[in-house]
Amino acid sequence: MSDLTGKIALVTGANRGIGAEIAYELGLRGATVAVNYRGDDSGARSVLARLAEAGVSAESDAFMGDVTSSESCTALISDVVARYGRLDVVVNNAGITRDGLLVRMSDDDWESVISTNLSGAFYVTRAASKVMMKQRSGSIVNISSVVGLVGNAGQANYAAAKAGLIGLTKSVARELASRNVRVNAIAPGFIETDMTAALPEAARDGALGSISMKRFGSPVDVAAAVAFLASDDAAYITGQVLAVDGGMTFA
Repeated sequence: MSDLTGKIALVTGANRGIGAEIAYELGLRGATVAVNYRGDDSGARSVLARLAEAGVSAESDAFMGDVTSSESCTALISDVVARYGRLDVVVNNAGITRDGLLVRMSDDDWESVISTNLSGAFYVTRAASKVMMKQRSGSIVNISSVVGLVGNAGQANYAAAKAGLIGLTKSVARELASRNVRVNAIAPGFIETDMTAALPEAARDGALGSISMKRFGSPVDVAAAVAFLASDDAAYITGQVLAVDGGMTFA
């Protein structure tokens, strides 16, 4: 199990779903976690309660911040560093979907997804990189998607954002490598969340047919991969995209 003892980790959009599981997993492995939320803090508080019940990460806390706002992201990073004195891990997880066929997709559906899923990661990464470069250490993990690798009908906005996140990952990895700051991405496939639970049975069956392992993944599968890339076990890994997809996309 990758050890994160003593590390300070920020997880954006950590109030529910995969983000909440990532925050919890990092805490279990010894990190102090800044659990980010945008509005209602109940989900973030639930993560902190789970950590308290497990007897770990007493210093973890919830931090409000809207990733669609450059100013809010700068303030978020400043608040975390002011509280803990450093920042070792950033997980850019915050994301939304606004699905629809291209010809019916509104400007707002396009712009809101790009703003949250791609621009948000850029704003957070830009602010965090300044801290990490001074420290000469750090790990940034971006949560992309297999949709960013292969596309998906009805998700032009989401696929574009997630593909852009891969490009951002590789470019920033090249920029920050000399300062010992690593940047990698996770590309989850079909993961059991509220979103996939709502899929019609025919859609679920079709998805399962495309997965070599013939099952959906769990948020824990994604969280474990993030913990590895965030840890010193991955000290010589940067600029990579790790698909956590049960063999959905391998060539």
